[in-house]
Amino acid sequence: MKLVFLAGGVGKRMFPIVKEKCLLTFLGKELILHQIDLAEKAGLTDVVIVSSSQNITDIQEVVKDKAEYVVQEHPRGMADALLCAQDHICGEDILVVNPNDLFELSAYTNVLKAVKSGADSYILGYKVKEYFPGGYLQIEDGTVKGIVEKPGPGNEPSDLVNLVVHYHKDADTLVRFLKRTESERDDIYERALTSMIENGYTFEAVIYEGFWTAIKYPWHIFKAVQYFVDRSESYIAESAEISEKATIKGKVIIEDDVRIFEYSTVNGPCYLGSGCIIGNNSLVRDYSHIGERTVIGFSTEVKNCYIGADCWFHTNYVGDSIIMDGCSFGSGTVTANFRFDEQPVKVRINSEAVDTGMDKFGCIIGENCKTGINASIMPGMRIGPNSIVGSHVMVDQNLEPNTMLLVKQDQAKRENKLEFAKEKKLELLKKLLKE
Repeated sequence: MKLVFLAGGVGKRMFPIVKEKCLLTFLGKELILHQIDLAEKAGLTDVVIVSSSQNITDIQEVVKDKAEYVVQEHPRGMADALLCAQDHICGEDILVVNPNDLFELSAYTNVLKAVKSGADSYILGYKVKEYFPGGYLQIEDGTVKGIVEKPGPGNEPSDLVNLVVHYHKDADTLVRFLKRTESERDDIYERALTSMIENGYTFEAVIYEGFWTAIKYPWHIFKAVQYFVDRSESYIAESAEISEKATIKGKVIIEDDVRIFEYSTVNGPCYLGSGCIIGNNSLVRDYSHIGERTVIGFSTEVKNCYIGADCWFHTNYVGDSIIMDGCSFGSGTVTANFRFDEQPVKVRINSEAVDTGMDKFGCIIGENCKTGINASIMPGMRIGPNSIVGSHVMVDQNLEPNTMLLVKQDQAKRENKLEFAKEKKLELLKKLLKE
């Protein structure tokens, strides 16, 4: 059986995160490697990865010889991705998987157990209790008759949401239907499956009720962090240097060469990547995930954040935010994460204000950005890579990549006619010394 990971899409909704989602790092390891490890536990070792020409080299450098590689030149959806891979999958039975979906081992084992019953294809169906804006399986007489995309609350044909863990007994048949199916929308794969069903091929649903989350928007990274941290054991590397005057509480994963200075607190669950530094009087808490060689400098608080590698902070508050690699915050920079009306924070993506579903959400900052001293970033802001936010700036609009946002300040110079009363200071000093 070939396991086909489809990693060729363009994640426009993820901006200002520009790297392929499966290359995001969790617990010091790229997501695609976590996915391959999980598949291996299910006995799936024959892997094909389909990705874009922009990302395939980066994926190869990470995965190395654990997979075969296929380039999808244009982001034309699942059908095109599978057609690009037809030389690798024809003559095989295949399992098609979206590597940006996180699920438990039972998702694989449930499908592998089901395939023995003899249907032509199997689709993993996630059992939901409330409406989810995705594709639903249409079930009749115990078999799948189609996939209904976003039917709207109250119109769901079943309580099973379509997860892209799809088994096909004969890849040649699937390819044949993909080639003859046409659509102006990005739904050729789904239409091809419907056509197969109409032509008598049997599809069965495999019910899955374990953990699942899909990384479709940046804030879904928080659930991914929780997933990986919750399923890991506490660990403190022998090479980590932790001051006796520091406080470590709860579940923590502290990698090699981490240094934690006096009077700082790490209040787990938290992950500290290799070589990072937690400075004096700093607080790191609540599922914060700190990348390697990042410095959480003096008197900084980091709460429920995903922070990349090689970032620097100093006397900052960073809450419920996603900060990518190579960013630097000037002293006093603050990320606001809470609205006065206490409503969920929305993020503007193109012309749409997308609800994060989080009443506390900060900002999303792309790679290699800098802020000056005392900058303020409002909830829900997106700052493009290689941008600079100047000193004393309040960011209340999204910034495109390679942008400098500066304050124009009017100043006036006047003669100083004030006299300072040294006697009052001396009197106060004497009073304090007596106390």
